[in-house]
Parts: sequence; structure tokens; C-alpha cells
Amino acid sequence: MTIISLLIKELEEEATTTRKMLALVPTDKLDWAPHEKSMKMGPLAMHIAEMPTWAAMAFNMDGIDFAVSSWEPKKVSSADEILEIFEKSLVDGKAQLIEENTARFGERWVMRHGEMVLWDTDRWGVVRMTISQIIHHRAQLGVYLRLLDIPIPGSYGPSADEQSM
Repeated sequence: MTIISLLIKELEEEATTTRKMLALVPTDKLDWAPHEKSMKMGPLAMHIAEMPTWAAMAFNMDGIDFAVSSWEPKKVSSADEILEIFEKSLVDGKAQLIEENTARFGERWVMRHGEMVLWDTDRWGVVRMTISQIIHHRAQLGVYLRLLDIPIPGSYGPSADEQSM
């Protein structure tokens, strides 16, 4: 197996659990957050749904500058819309995971806000972070769902909810 085939396999395996979690986001709780410092559920779910595009950004851009970025979070009104965006993001992200790009893994990639460098890494680091961020924020979403008494699916085995069934 090549590193590219392993990365695609990893994204696809994580996508299975991610779909199950995103499907549970309740429409009436998109503006809910467990704490005033926490991201609201809708934007959190959208962040998760859009994360696979960062794998594409790793190769399509030399970095990102949030001071001049025109990105705006998408407004959604249902879990179905979030899942649709996730599927498109996954296709977009996997499209750049091609063997030809392995030679570019060591190239510099910088995240900044104007002159302030937030993260100075390489393209490999962005791809690795993409998968890590999907997992991290998906776990965060799991806490939100748990606090709302919504049974959550297992990620790498059965959840407490599935075990009690």
C-alpha cells in the first residue's frame, strides 16, 4: 500500500463514523452551545463537514491568510444539508490525494492572520491535521449530543448507548 492509498482509506474509515454523528444533529439545536465560549452546534457540524476540503487546500494553496480570506461559513437548516456538504467536501479532499502529490508533501504551507503566523508546516502536516481535526471536532460534537441526551454511535467500537440496547 502507498501513503496515498492509506490516507484515502483513513479518510473513508473516519467518514463512516462522521456521517453517523452528523446525521444526529437536531435541526432545532443548530444555535445551541453547551457554554458561552463554545461554538454553536450548527457551525461546529459545518466545520466538521467542510474539513475534508483542507486536504485539497494542502495542494491547491501555499497557505491561508485569514485576514484576506473571503470564506464565510455556510448557513444550513438540517442534518441532511450538513451531510450533503460533507460528501462534497470528502470528494474534493480525496481528489487531491493522488500519487503525484506525494513528492509535494515536504513543501511549506503557512496559516496566518496578516503578518501573524499561526502555523508554519508542510503539506503533509495539513493533510495529517485534516484527519485529526475531523476526529477532534467529531468527538466535541459527541459531547454536545450527549449533553442533549441524544444517543451517540460508537466510533471505534460500541458506545455506551449501543451497549445498553
